[in-house]
Amino acid sequence: PLRRLSAAAVRVRRGVKSREEIPDFSDRQDEIGNLSIAVRDMTNALYARIEAIESFAADVSHELKNPLTSLRSAVETLPLAKNDNSRSRLMEIIQHDVRRLDRLITDISDASRLDAELARDDAGTVDLKKFITDLVAVSRETTRNKKAVEIELRVAKLPQGVKGYFVVGHDLRIGQVITNLIENARSFVPEERGHIILSLARTGKFNILTVDDNGPGIRADNIERIFERFYTDRPAGEAFGQNSGLGLSISRQIVEAHGGTLTAENIPGTKPGEIKGARFVVTLPAEA
Repeated sequence: PLRRLSAAAVRVRRGVKSREEIPDFSDRQDEIGNLSIAVRDMTNALYARIEAIESFAADVSHELKNPLTSLRSAVETLPLAKNDNSRSRLMEIIQHDVRRLDRLITDISDASRLDAELARDDAGTVDLKKFITDLVAVSRETTRNKKAVEIELRVAKLPQGVKGYFVVGHDLRIGQVITNLIENARSFVPEERGHIILSLARTGKFNILTVDDNGPGIRADNIERIFERFYTDRPAGEAFGQNSGLGLSISRQIVEAHGGTLTAENIPGTKPGEIKGARFVVTLPAEA
């Protein structure tokens, strides 16, 4: 059995086949059985990571090609422009595409570093109540070039015996998730009387953060798609290319790396079929 496991491991390393099956000795109640399970799990995780990298690379290639094609067309057309208005319009397109590429590359770099950063950096205790209170205060003050909205924080009373809203994690990355959700909500609420509500509560062994807005909600067929890489469904009137489509995908990746979940749903109204806004729910394991 050990020779078979060793030979399979060598074949995996050499990459002779696209996917190598590790011999299954899980029915054995000894060290060889345990080793077989561990090697199989490790190999499956390795293949899953390889497939994820290949998929990410394909998505990146596709997303970079769009602004590059537009940029190339504008650059090639610029010498042929017959008047100042045409040249000015082409320069606007070039500048827009350059900014779009810059946003894409920044977010792609952030996404590609995420796993390594979370694995490398030590996690610490994060006081969610204090942390979210500070982030909300900053979001209220940061209104330059942004839609003015009312941001409200509601913190539920803790169950008896629970000392606080503590989680074990990386505060900067958790902060990135919360900020992403606030700014995503801000982009969809009405220009007037926009309202975002963050609610923090404890349910069992989990801390639950919900982010509600009074925007148009999410189309039913997009509730899961909005977490896909590079998927964008932006508010009416927002210029194309202002977002990379990675924010919610990265946010879910961060939350899942902390052992939690990030989901989306619509807030039902009082009438059948009525939608009062969108709701994002972050569930994080509470510190034991």
